[in-house]
Amino acid sequence: MTPSMICCRQKTQLFITNRVIEVAPLAFMRGRTLDHAFIILDEAQNCTTTQLKMFLTRIGPSAKAIITGDLSQIDLPGHQKSGLRKALQILAPINGIGQLYLSSEDVVRHRLVKEIIKSYDLADEADEAEKIRIREAKDAINEAQKADNNIQLKS
Repeated sequence: MTPSMICCRQKTQLFITNRVIEVAPLAFMRGRTLDHAFIILDEAQNCTTTQLKMFLTRIGPSAKAIITGDLSQIDLPGHQKSGLRKALQILAPINGIGQLYLSSEDVVRHRLVKEIIKSYDLADEADEAEKIRIREAKDAINEAQKADNNIQLKS
């Protein structure tokens, strides 16, 4: 560990001790107003819609918030949906709220990670295309059956 890292660690600890920096679980946000603050909500893909709405409504008039999340890494139980996905859709038109999307080109990990992400993205696109193809085929069959039923009723 370098001297600058030690100094940084000591400063961070001092800021935490003096409550300049606070690390708090999302569950402890209810009932608070976070003002004169820079707030970071990390891993927001694992927040429900209710949790994310609660967080967003804690932001005070002089605060700024950053929300990060990766929609490809949602760890919520199967019956729960990511609140981040919904927030991205419904908050997009609001002036003052920005959205930034990163791609595999932004990855700063092992050189293979970019290729791994691209491969998964291609597989996801193929899966989605197959779902659309199946849905369209079912719709075509249903339409043909309706048309056939209409012909039989007229006869």
